[in-house]
Amino acid sequence: MITLKPAEVRSYREHLDLTQEELASRLGRTRRTVIRWESGETTPSTATAMVLQQLVRESGLGELNGYRPGHFTFIDLFAGIGGMRLGFERRGGRCVYTSEWDRFSRQTYRANFPPEEQIAGDIREVRTTDVPQHDLLLAGFPCQPFSLAGVSKKNSLGRPHGFADETQGTLFFDIARILRDHEPAAFLLENVKHLQNHDRGRTMHVILRTLEEELGYHVTTRVIDARSFLPQHRQRVFIAGFREDTDFDLKDLDLPDPTKGPRLDSVLHPEDGSEEAESPYTTGESAVVSAKYTLSDHLWSYLQEYARKHRERGNGFGFGLVGREDTARTLSARYYKDGSEILIRQDGANPRRLTPRECARLMGFDAPGQSLFEIPVSDTQAYKQFGNAVAVPVVDAIARAMAPHVASRASNQDQLSLFPVSGRFD
Repeated sequence: MITLKPAEVRSYREHLDLTQEELASRLGRTRRTVIRWESGETTPSTATAMVLQQLVRESGLGELNGYRPGHFTFIDLFAGIGGMRLGFERRGGRCVYTSEWDRFSRQTYRANFPPEEQIAGDIREVRTTDVPQHDLLLAGFPCQPFSLAGVSKKNSLGRPHGFADETQGTLFFDIARILRDHEPAAFLLENVKHLQNHDRGRTMHVILRTLEEELGYHVTTRVIDARSFLPQHRQRVFIAGFREDTDFDLKDLDLPDPTKGPRLDSVLHPEDGSEEAESPYTTGESAVVSAKYTLSDHLWSYLQEYARKHRERGNGFGFGLVGREDTARTLSARYYKDGSEILIRQDGANPRRLTPRECARLMGFDAPGQSLFEIPVSDTQAYKQFGNAVAVPVVDAIARAMAPHVASRASNQDQLSLFPVSGRFD
């Protein structure tokens, strides 16, 4: 009988340079199962352990002794359901701290990452001394207005002012104070595209000046459309920074042509029996979408009338009706209300909403045809969570380019725990 410890499973996977999703696929398991193995909730069977050993032997890696489990450490702030984390874990990062205030998002986060990890709540109540040292700070922070009052008063009195005066009371302040006190090698922030124009550009100006002049980081920004990777038009601004001057620049990322990106057919339920039914999203032998996602006659009539009135006024407001060969509008957190921004055509029936599983695929948390990401919450909460989430493949593309720079400047690399592995591969 072969018994693998959680640390051994993780060492095997990382020696193979596989993500949890990739290892699960190779073994015919779910990502959640791999998570349970690595957290110690369950133990791989002897047969699975033998397959793992065979994979390592065939890779030519030989013995696994003293393997370092991560090339750098990071913290996940405003974590949502872990989209930023997924991208950087795949590139050698190890999460050492998480903060997310929404209790339903924490529920989903725990279902998909090691459950023994602690998740801090409101970041405004977190002391920087409670945050461990880290090499990289990740944050998809909400956009809030900045007050001019404090700065104006300081200027009138001839007193100097810093980021605390301009950012106090905003959630960006909490990012700034952690960067100030811990001085990690790098950071990556994400926000809506409108952040650049918010308050006539002043908000972005304060953020960049704080990061560059007050905190001493070399900063690069770029708006990226997830349409390059996913069948969704979703533009977000990313802000990356390094304490040392590197040659990393977000504008140098070589991204796929967004006009040649995938279509909705790659994320929609096929409804032809090729996919296993998943209650409550799909039912029956053909795994057809449950009837509850089809709009009622009343709601469909209301949306059509609402769109007609706005067309007559010359406005662009209305629903987004799409088919399998189309690209969707941006999935928003309000999708739970009526689903109007992305409605799927149906032959002989009213259009329907996306299911939460399709939303997971549309945001890149699940690969097409898979159901690896666990959704333990109600449809309403799931729609909010995916609508607020980051597009995982976009973060993965950034992490692929950014991680080597972070790892080469990791300040605590020598302090990362080692995963000793017992036994040999014969």
